[in-house]
Amino acid sequence: MTADKGEFKRDQNYLADRITADGRDGWPVEPGRYRLVIARACPWANRAAIVRRLLGLEDVLSMGICGPTHDQRSWTFDLDPGGRDPVLGIERLQEAFFKRDPQYPRGITVPAIVDVPTGQVVTNDFKQMTLDLSLEWRAYHREGAPDLYPEHLRAEIDDVADKVFHDVNNGVYKAGFAGSQEAYEKAYNALFARLDWLSERLATQRYLVGDTITEADVRLFTTLVRFDAVYHGHFKCNREKLAEMPVLWAYTRDLFQTPGFGDTIDFDQVKEHYYVVHRSINPTGIIPAGPDLSGWLTPHGREELGGRPFGDGTPPGPPIESEKVPSLAA
Repeated sequence: MTADKGEFKRDQNYLADRITADGRDGWPVEPGRYRLVIARACPWANRAAIVRRLLGLEDVLSMGICGPTHDQRSWTFDLDPGGRDPVLGIERLQEAFFKRDPQYPRGITVPAIVDVPTGQVVTNDFKQMTLDLSLEWRAYHREGAPDLYPEHLRAEIDDVADKVFHDVNNGVYKAGFAGSQEAYEKAYNALFARLDWLSERLATQRYLVGDTITEADVRLFTTLVRFDAVYHGHFKCNREKLAEMPVLWAYTRDLFQTPGFGDTIDFDQVKEHYYVVHRSINPTGIIPAGPDLSGWLTPHGREELGGRPFGDGTPPGPPIESEKVPSLAA
């Protein structure tokens, strides 16, 4: 939505129930009980898909994947046979929200976790969701799963992630959906000031906080990986392309080539979503043919900074067959 002075304001009122080890909100962690619903196009949903992969939760938390486009009513399961999610049996994610609240008044968003027995959405609070996958689902993590939210670094992770959210994750939207020149320039300037800050920070360390991949890296990656394909042109974030920012380009390629990151990205679906759905910005619905994606698999050189991607853990195995995305390899 766009508020006074043309500034984009994101509705952050989510279903805030939590799925916890002790079930204090009425939703205990149970293998097979819940279904994570995402869309490959969505950066907020991409976070949950990455964390689920890194922690090895595929066998205990199934995943439904919506198509890249939607109308005003809801994300839809048009990628599935018959246009229905094979586990939930629904055509629109909206149905699961209305099972929870028939008068649900806000946007139907991904990621969402649905209680399979009742068909109700439990939560769509994307910020808390990934933290709970790390902390509350720990009993079901794969052997060698990384600690994405180590206790001694949580304050710093939270601080960095908060800055990244306001100026980068949500900042690209504040620029893209600005309703006035003043609001656009304010968001644009804050975005690139923060990207410069991140470049300086990452010039001497491989990851955002500490020497391993953390929640902070997951949150930044999902915006940066979409930058040249979408935000640079579509959202007018065009001071530079990511590929023209040497430190951030190398950092993002490093993560892209790390198991659990690039293997969750479908650039075709990303572009189709933004350029087709946002008709107020792109009235023709024409999807750009570019950019060239070959650079994503080129050497990044970030190993020279040290760091251990998974700490004392190990990389995740390959994606399960039904969740594979198109490969960029020739």
